Amino acid sequence: MEITIQETRLQEAASQGTDAFLTVIHDAILGAVGGEVNAETLPLLNGEQTTLLAYFILREEVMDGGFVQLIHNGYGPFIFLNPFAKAMRLWGAHDFSKLVYRGRKLFEKYGDQLTAECSDEEFMALFEQYPEFDDLDDEFIEMEEEVTDIIAHYVDDHLEQFVAVLQ
Repeated sequence: MEITIQETRLQEAASQGTDAFLTVIHDAILGAVGGEVNAETLPLLNGEQTTLLAYFILREEVMDGGFVQLIHNGYGPFIFLNPFAKAMRLWGAHDFSKLVYRGRKLFEKYGDQLTAECSDEEFMALFEQYPEFDDLDDEFIEMEEEVTDIIAHYVDDHLEQFVAVLQ
């Protein structure tokens, strides 16, 4: 599936910074699959596009509620049971890749408990029950800006893998 974006739109976003640049590409990819990442829409995307969407999901979930929330909301298999960490290493985000691998070990250990149906109170209690995730959360928050910059540079250097730029 070819996903297109106007060059002027891309340039405008790039002039606003890393987040804006990545967001305009992310939004174009997500828009091309009807705004939803699921088993039906994922095959329409290539690995690079899928990896960028995965990073946005991880970043949003972790910045909002940590890895516990990411796993509880059902994204554990998408992030940890796919080659996302390897892709991050190949994209140049080595420390982040290591963090994701550490998260996978915790997901494998606690995933069933963290994805069980629960009330809001029980969900909030998960953060206290699984403090092992606190360090991962803190590390990601500290490295998020650098990781996003690394990803933006990778995307910029391999733009044709993500979108077709229209003049």
